[in-house]
Amino acid sequence: MDSLIAAAAQALAVGDALGALNRVALRNDPPALALRGIAMAQLGEYPRARELLRRAARGFGTYETLARARCVVAEAEVALAMRDLGGSTRPLLAAAATLKARADHTNALQARLIAARRLLLLGRLDAAAAAMEHSDTRDLPPVLAAVAELVAAELALRSLDIDTARSALDRAQEAAGRARVPALLAEVADARATLARPAARRLSAGSDQTLQLDEAATLIASGALIVDACRRGLRAGAAWLPLARRPLLFVLARALAEAWPDDVSRETLIAQAFRIRRPDETHRARLRVEMGRLRKLIAALADIEATERGFILKPRGKRDVVVLAPPIAGDQASLLALLSDGAAWSTSALALALDASQRTVQRALVELEAAGQVRSIGKARAKRWLAPPLAGFTTILLLPAALPVA
Repeated sequence: MDSLIAAAAQALAVGDALGALNRVALRNDPPALALRGIAMAQLGEYPRARELLRRAARGFGTYETLARARCVVAEAEVALAMRDLGGSTRPLLAAAATLKARADHTNALQARLIAARRLLLLGRLDAAAAAMEHSDTRDLPPVLAAVAELVAAELALRSLDIDTARSALDRAQEAAGRARVPALLAEVADARATLARPAARRLSAGSDQTLQLDEAATLIASGALIVDACRRGLRAGAAWLPLARRPLLFVLARALAEAWPDDVSRETLIAQAFRIRRPDETHRARLRVEMGRLRKLIAALADIEATERGFILKPRGKRDVVVLAPPIAGDQASLLALLSDGAAWSTSALALALDASQRTVQRALVELEAAGQVRSIGKARAKRWLAPPLAGFTTILLLPAALPVA
């Protein structure tokens, strides 16, 4: 490796992208192209970074498998920053295997971290945990050690394992302090701040209480019957019943839970579920049908009994009933939570993360844009969506999460 390449690599290691470009900006050999690509990525010029990294990968010879694998990993990180979540992960996994076989453990771990972060964006927590298994952060460069601990902390936060998240954030803070990279220190500080921000609201028997993440985790572990309006489902201990694909039934369940231990009138349920203010007998018949479906679906957790004026929720095992409401209202709360990370998302990536159709996401974005809550940049296939950070609370409970079904 020549001296300019070594100096540029050292500059990139401490986050000095301009210093690296000053050394290799006029060179077009594969090592220089790779370093230029990484520098452009650090400056936020992702399309140009991807182009340079692809040119570098093509420029390395057939026998330079290690250098090519490193280019694949760098390009995968750029794709993650661009929120390009489609496509296969096989090239990245193959590159990780090559790096591990060639004893490049640092870049092999980087590949696993990229895979884990992608899975976290898609809400696949179990798969992300599997990708992070056997990740040893000892003897790593401080920057990579801090990133690894941040990924571990995010996984723990998304799983509501608050103690594990705190420990990982402490280690991330120590590693970031050794790295002395301002952007990394700011990222760790922001992650630590999520623990002190409101994460949800507890609605029970007419009260409305703001909860932080550790308080929400304690509530979930309490065994109460929880109608989770953050992730659209019912919880009771280890049992989880998703209702995100049954929105009408979820509206009915939430209405019953908010009124518990009292009943809810048929007129109120019809107004909330069907958005009809003057119901007739056909609407009452439809309500009975939907209540029958909900009763059958939640039979293991609670019963629904008819009363003289409406319906009442009867939880199994003498549990309390609580509604865990998001800190922001609206049907697009999870969409806003994804967009508030500061990255520019495509509609296809948002649809993939939310497990929704692209058309559904497009309609929601149009509504949010009309309300001034999001904005678009670019046109046609290059169109991306942004939203300002949601200050004052954390969106952890609004992010996608594939939870086990009991």
